[in-house]
Order: sequence, then C-alpha cells, then structure tokens
Amino acid sequence: MENFQRRFLLALLGYAVQREVDGKRLCELSGIDLRELQQNQAIRYDAPVINSLWKNAMHLTNDPLFGLHFGESMQLAALGIIGQIVQTSNTVEDAINNAGAMTPLITDIFQMKLERGKSYFSLHFLYDPQKAAAFPFSFRGMADYLTVIVVHELDGLLLQRIAPVSVHLPYSTAGIPEYERILRCPVRKSKSEISVELHNRYLTEPILTANYAMQQHLLQQISVTIRGTDSDSSLHTRIYNYLLTNSYLQLVSQDSVAANFNISTRSLQRKLKEEGITYLEIVEEVRKTLAISYLSDHQYQIKEVAHILGYNELSAFTRAFKRWTGINPAEYGKRKK
Repeated sequence: MENFQRRFLLALLGYAVQREVDGKRLCELSGIDLRELQQNQAIRYDAPVINSLWKNAMHLTNDPLFGLHFGESMQLAALGIIGQIVQTSNTVEDAINNAGAMTPLITDIFQMKLERGKSYFSLHFLYDPQKAAAFPFSFRGMADYLTVIVVHELDGLLLQRIAPVSVHLPYSTAGIPEYERILRCPVRKSKSEISVELHNRYLTEPILTANYAMQQHLLQQISVTIRGTDSDSSLHTRIYNYLLTNSYLQLVSQDSVAANFNISTRSLQRKLKEEGITYLEIVEEVRKTLAISYLSDHQYQIKEVAHILGYNELSAFTRAFKRWTGINPAEYGKRKK
C-alpha cells in the first residue's frame, strides 16, 4: 500500500527547502533520518516526531503560518491522492467523500465529514482534543493546511476559482489578513470547530478530469524543466521553480508569491531588480516552458493550453507563443509530430 505519510513529509520538506531551509538540518532537529525517509518506502513516524517537524519548520522559516502557505503552494497530485479520487468520482460530492476517506492516510489527528444543509454544505475536520493538545504544532499546521487544500484543489477539479462562504477555526486569526487572502472568505473564530462552508451548487458539478491529466503531465516533466542546483539560490530561480510546479490552474499573483517567500511585494520587486529581471519576465519564462511542454505532448488542444496558462483570448496566446518561438502554436504542433 502506498505510504502517503512519507510522501506528505517529503513534500513538506521540499517546500521548506524552497523557503531556504536546510532540509538535512530540519530532519536532524526533528529526529528524522533524511536518507532513510527518501529510500524506505515503508517507513512511518510517530506523532511526537511529526509534531517536532512542524515545530522546526515553522521556526526555521520564521513563519507561524507555515501550514497555511504550504497548503497554498502544494498540489495533492504530488501525493498521488488526486488520481485515486478522480478515478472513483463523477461529481465534487463524490470527490469530497472519497478524499475524506483518505484523510487518515496522511494524519491521525483529523477526519473529514461532509454535512449538507439547505443552501450550503460544510466540510468539518473532526479532531481528537487530547491529540490536539498533546501535539499543538501538528494540529495547527495540519488544520491550516487542510482548509487551504480543500479550497485550492476544488479550483483544479472544476477549473474555476472557488469562493467559500466562510471558514471557522478554533484559534484566533484576528489581524492576520493572510487567512482571508488565501481562503478567499471571512475566517471566524469558533469554540472547537474547524470547517469550510461552501454553496451547495458546487456539489453536483462534474469533475474536469482533463485538468487532472494536464496537472499530471506537468508534474511528470518537473525533473526535466526544473532549474538550478542547490548552489543556485537566486530569487529568480526559486520563483521560476515555484511557479512552474504550482501553476496547473493559471499563474500565481506577485503578491501571493511574495507572501509565500515571506517577504513584502516591494522587497520581492527590489531583489529581482538587483538580479536584472522582473516578476512578469519570470511569468513569461514559465508560460513559455509550459506551453512548449503541453503542445509537444499532442494531447491537448491549443485553446486548452491557452486557458490553463491564464490567457482569456486564444489570439493573445498565439501572439505570445509566436514571440517566444517565432512560429504560431498550430505550426509548432505540426513540426513536433
């Protein structure tokens, strides 16, 4: 059976490294042998070790909202979960129920339950209060992570920007606009509830499996298209790689990228200027890489590629592609056959 806990921890470590944390040191501080984690398919860690990993990740990134930002940056496809959900689901309601059944494969603190009302439905993340108190860093990190993942993965399954009605969390988020920016709705303090409330209309919508296929294709190409080495720590390269690995549903805003790297938008602009490049130029690089990758595969129509890269008009994508390559997308596709 696939070890989803292991894949989740590797993804968490990968994100920490992206945030300029030494992955080996993070593992050592948390009582994890990095080489063993990478090589041992069957390995599992107990709750104190996982709690320590969350604690040290928050400390080394200087980001108490590490779980929130990790959820924003990550695709469940990287865990191999979305594929199983898509194969057994026709609608969003099916996908949510199937995802809920798989939640314990990642964490033993939470279980997910869907509750349907007259106009809205709620996703409740039920938890053991004793485990939450015993492992507070795992609890807070996973609570933030799970609420974000619900919203952002629905984006990908439906190819639209989901707008929740509200999110309820059992800890204060007052004065932290990051929650409402990432979750796109009011975030309210509750006594003990963790829930995401959405309109019922989403439940019956069919899942767009073509988007999953494109997402999988992108993930399979990462080893080929990722840039730089461990010694290349330029912000340019790190932003390029971040956008490349997290852009299956259109590209991320400059403000969101700055928040992900725990710096202000102005600081991001200044640092990139020092490196001789702008954020929009990096976006163009990523779009070019993805466009060429998708069109070379011959599985997707040009209009699909244009949409997934954030172009509202096919003509705008065609002009951009010709600027990048000297030929239009249709001609490029013919030459690559």
